Amino acid sequence: MAQAATEHPQEPEPDPEPLDPRTAPVPRYGSASLSDLLPAVVAAQGLSPAGEEQVPRTELRLEPADRVCVFLVDGLGWEVLRAHPEEAPFLTSLLDTSLGGTGTALTSGFPSTTATSLASVGTGLAPGMHGLPGYTALDPDTGRLMNQLRWQPWTEPHAWQPYPTVFQLADAAGITASQVSAPHFEHTPLTRVALSGGTFYGVLSAEERMDRAAAQLAAADRALVYTYYAELDGHGHRYGVDSDAWRGQLMYVDRLAQRLAEQLPPRSALYVTADHGMVDVPLTDRVRFDVDEDWELSAGLAQLGGEGRMRHLYVVPGAARDVASVWREVLAGHAWVATREEAVALGWFGPRIDDRVRARIGDVVVAMSGDAAVVATEREPKESALIGMHGSATPAEQLIPLLEVRT
Repeated sequence: MAQAATEHPQEPEPDPEPLDPRTAPVPRYGSASLSDLLPAVVAAQGLSPAGEEQVPRTELRLEPADRVCVFLVDGLGWEVLRAHPEEAPFLTSLLDTSLGGTGTALTSGFPSTTATSLASVGTGLAPGMHGLPGYTALDPDTGRLMNQLRWQPWTEPHAWQPYPTVFQLADAAGITASQVSAPHFEHTPLTRVALSGGTFYGVLSAEERMDRAAAQLAAADRALVYTYYAELDGHGHRYGVDSDAWRGQLMYVDRLAQRLAEQLPPRSALYVTADHGMVDVPLTDRVRFDVDEDWELSAGLAQLGGEGRMRHLYVVPGAARDVASVWREVLAGHAWVATREEAVALGWFGPRIDDRVRARIGDVVVAMSGDAAVVATEREPKESALIGMHGSATPAEQLIPLLEVRT
């Protein structure tokens, strides 16, 4: 009778090591980030940077065009676009044109979230300068968290973000600037500080928005037109980027982009880009860390800013290093955790930090990796229930297209 094989108990997997914040991807500020796009566009239209009140400098070079339209699709990440060629045949056909014909991606900036990215687009400045460093951030003057997308509680917009937009500078230099977007965006504080300058055209229908953008291009010898579509991002948040609902929205975005491209007047360039990508966060405690349920994560924490994929931690005085150490251990393998000083030195928010912005950045900054998130089910019940999230430094969130069509 054969002797039964000896069964060896399976050894437990070793605990993951904390991620070194020096290994977090850093946006390519100054050469291939969202803040470089409009400075490169208007430079190619003949507007040169000069002086403190002029267009920020960039190493990004784009081919000249008299008429330029930037079509920003909220949530259209590079990785998810490349993964869905059947849903987006037109946009897929343009992948090789991205970033000046290199076929590579632009980086959004950090954090990869709408308020921050739109401010980077419009001002041509990195977050450390324009001062919108996340979805929610501390207002040092009041001690309260400010939602920079909804602008709550109210803060005087141009005190919060005092720099001129590239649209304003271009319009003053004789380039006809305009924004074509949904009517309810016209008077928002975020539009005022990030996207104002020239003329705003409120158009409800997305198809008519594309038509109006093309018409505005044709209406002037030198034109800069910005148009925007939000619902891809909304469907991603609610249903995830692995959902039929999101795929249906991507198909619609593809048709919108083609509709606009087919109407471009002569001497035009169309750039299709985004503010960030997105990742789906599974509905499991394995990757959803709840600050409101975890005493280790809540210890020493005075205010919780940011969003699920990127957190600003504002801590009680003197607790920053201890809080950072605890969060590194609890989120080991799931997050890059840095003190404010470390995040600034590593260039996460850009090469320079304006004095007025420094205290808006968390005492500790947490950037999630993989598909994990830090939720707060009591403080943020709606945000904590989202499936699709963004904000961190991963390629899925950071990399965005810069697709190009020319006439």
